[in-house]
Amino acid sequence: MGKRIHKLILPLACIALILSGCWNRREMNELAVNMGLGIDKVGKEYRITAQVVNPREVAAKEGGGGESAVTTYQASGVTIFDAIRRITEESPRRLYMSHLRVLVLGESLAKQGIGPVLDYLSRDHELRTDFYIVVAKDARAEEILKVQTSIEEIPANKLFTSMYESQKSWAPTVTVTLDKLITDLVSEGKNPVLTSVKLISKGSNPQMKTNQTPDPQTRIKLSGLAVFRKDKLIGWLDEEQSKGYSFLIDKVANSVGRITCPDGGKLNLEIIRTKTETKGRVVNGKPEIRIDIRSEGSIGEVQCNVDLTKPETITELESIANERLKQIVLQTVNSVQKTYKTDIFGFGDTIRRSDPKGWKQIKEDWDKLFPEMTVQVNTENQIRRLGTVTNPIFKH
Repeated sequence: MGKRIHKLILPLACIALILSGCWNRREMNELAVNMGLGIDKVGKEYRITAQVVNPREVAAKEGGGGESAVTTYQASGVTIFDAIRRITEESPRRLYMSHLRVLVLGESLAKQGIGPVLDYLSRDHELRTDFYIVVAKDARAEEILKVQTSIEEIPANKLFTSMYESQKSWAPTVTVTLDKLITDLVSEGKNPVLTSVKLISKGSNPQMKTNQTPDPQTRIKLSGLAVFRKDKLIGWLDEEQSKGYSFLIDKVANSVGRITCPDGGKLNLEIIRTKTETKGRVVNGKPEIRIDIRSEGSIGEVQCNVDLTKPETITELESIANERLKQIVLQTVNSVQKTYKTDIFGFGDTIRRSDPKGWKQIKEDWDKLFPEMTVQVNTENQIRRLGTVTNPIFKH
């Protein structure tokens, strides 16, 4: 029995020496935790802006020393990898990007192409893929990341939660992660979109780090969607078009829609549930798309004279809401077809999945066929609740 134990101990001891679990460990106090990353193109070089957590301020329970919760470091290089490593010339710690929340792409970089950025990010073994990607509109990425924010001490967290809440309760934004963006780029019959973000400034020369007041001079605001053809930015969708896009791709969880009352005035509906089904086929060599949108809502605000106790009034309001939603969606499709001529809705992918033989016939000419294709939109809206009161409190 003793000899058997000795025979087992020797191999186990050798294995223990080989399998050292902490050979590449790095202590947190040796790393710069990077929450927000900005990439701009300046001339032929990439300019990197890293928003790094100030651990002393974040850990303090009584407000710390009154300093900012984050610090920004910058460096430039011919390649993105080169620029990121050059940040160590200024930062006392190496960047640690496993906790990255937001990647901001400068407008000039996005217009030239984001392919090199995605190549670097997809190869980095430290990066998770659950961070959101946005495009700076009329601004550089570094300008966005240098703005201090209220409520959320870490600006990258502010952007992350704003995008999440906006998509969940308002709808003109979409949360796009690295995996989703790459999938849209390599898919047949689909081009990507990203949420755009811009600066709102009250002064002609805003100071980026003077937002310690109830009414900051500079704010960060989500601003519709950025439209891409392949990996290049080609334009923008406004708020209403962005909301139409969200309905088209079935990404509306909750929103608010304004309609005109039968006798004038306004009424707001809260959209509480939606479902979009898209079907495609090829008929006589021409692609066709049918979109069916079913939604349910509640009356959230009334600024007109209507009698909500009458069933016929509810029916009329549902009809008006149907036409309004149909108008928004069709206007979004027509605008993208005529202005940008690029399929951001995935109509080509829908046809590929539902009519593979038809897709093989037209896929080589898809870019030419998409702007002229027929799109049919059907909407069905039902008003479920009237709120805690029935009719308006005051007559308008």
